[in-house]
Parts: sequence; C-alpha cells; structure tokens
Amino acid sequence: MNIKTLNIEKYIERIISVFIEYTPRVIGALLVLVIGFWLIRRLSYLATRSMEKRDLDISLRTFLKSLISIGLKIILIVTVAGMIGIGTTSFVTIIGAAGLAIGLALQGSLSNFAGGVLILIFKPYRVGDIIEAQGQTGTVKEIQIFNTILLTADLKTIILPNGAVSNGTIVNNTRYGVLRSDIQITISAANDIDKVMELMMTAILKHELILKDPMPEIRAIKIIDNAVTLSIKPYGLSSNSVIIHSDVVRIVKKVIQDNDIKTPLHKSIVLNE
Repeated sequence: MNIKTLNIEKYIERIISVFIEYTPRVIGALLVLVIGFWLIRRLSYLATRSMEKRDLDISLRTFLKSLISIGLKIILIVTVAGMIGIGTTSFVTIIGAAGLAIGLALQGSLSNFAGGVLILIFKPYRVGDIIEAQGQTGTVKEIQIFNTILLTADLKTIILPNGAVSNGTIVNNTRYGVLRSDIQITISAANDIDKVMELMMTAILKHELILKDPMPEIRAIKIIDNAVTLSIKPYGLSSNSVIIHSDVVRIVKKVIQDNDIKTPLHKSIVLNE
C-alpha cells in the first residue's frame, strides 16, 4: 500500500469522524431552529392579541410586533450557531457595538419613541382631548410614535416631541368629561350681596347646558375699595365649556342691567380665563 493510498484513507476517516461528530449537532440545531421559528410566530401572535385587547394604536402594534419578532430571531440564530460550534462571542460583540452606536446616534429619537410608547400604553390623553403640555394648549389631533400633534383654538398645528411630553406635566381638560368655568365679576359693596348672588344663581340655572350636579358655585371672594368680587363657577360638559363661559358672561351682564345692580365706577366685569 503506497503513501497516496494511506493519505486518502486518513482523509476519509477524518471526514467520517467529523460527520459522526457534527451530524447530531446539526440535526439538533435544525430542530431548535424549526421549533424556535414556530414559537416566535406564536409569541408574536399572542403579543399582537394582547396589544389589541389593550387598544394600542395600530402603528405601535405593528412596530412592537416587528421588534419582538426580529429580536427573538436574532437570539435564535445566535443560539443555533453556538450549537453547531460556531463561535458566538464575535456575533454578540458586533451586535452590542452596533446597538451602542445606533443608540448614541439616535438618542433624541429613541427618547421620543419611548415617550410615544408610554403615551400609547398608559393613555394620559387620547385623540380629541384638550390638553396643556410644554406650555401649549390644544386639541389632540394625532398621537404618533415620535410626536403628538395639537391643533390650537386659532387653528395652528403644534408638533410636540413625545419624550418631553411624557416627562413633563400634562393637564387633560377633557379626561373627566366635565369642565368648570371660572368667572369673576366686581360689584359695589353697597349692593345686597346675598340678593345679587341669588339672582345670578337663578338665572344661571336656567341655562340648559349648565349642569345641576354638581351645582354651580357663586362665592364672595374679596372686598377692596368698597367693591366686592364674586366668583362664579358653573359646570358643564367639556365640549360645551367655551359656549357656557360666553353665555354666563352675557347672563351676568343682563342680571346686572335688569336689577340695577351697582358696579364700581372705575371697574367693569373682570373675567379670569
């Protein structure tokens, strides 16, 4: 038997040895891969159902479903590579470095994204609510992943970054469904204050949009220079708040005129917006 034949036999033996060693690993890795993809699809489906039950925005549901699916698939592939014998340390290092670089480059955007996720999950406000945030007041027209779109009373469109909104104070004027108007008037102290308050309360309660429960409030809150300031606080549905505020001003003015209620010569009706 010559040397060439011996070398061929060694190569064949080595191939058989490698085949015997790696065949169970490959079969096991393929089984893990198939089962893993099935489990990922199942988990994605369950996650989607859970988000639908929580009434999450469809754009957020789609994004989170993709994020969950891609993340799990990366973990599965790295695990399968390790089972076959491929070194995974370099993979993890590359993924970690790429994630760090992307995170630093998109720091502001990621903050806005996280804020958008929190807003869409916990719902401090919804589309159609009137809110005050970041020094701006308006009606929420759209809640996006990165921004919230407001429409102001003068029809200006305001785009607020969700990161700043979620980390700041949010005043939701319509969440409860009922809103109170605050109106102040100043009359002369020479008037019968109780009688004036009774006349105003009677007139205000006739307004069909003003709620009777809770009842409107009229209080004398201060007296200065022989003048008394009255605070009038009617309640109504949030959608009617502007109409109620305007109508109460007209009602009060008519009560003053019809009943000859004296007002300070140097003062007029004062409104607190």
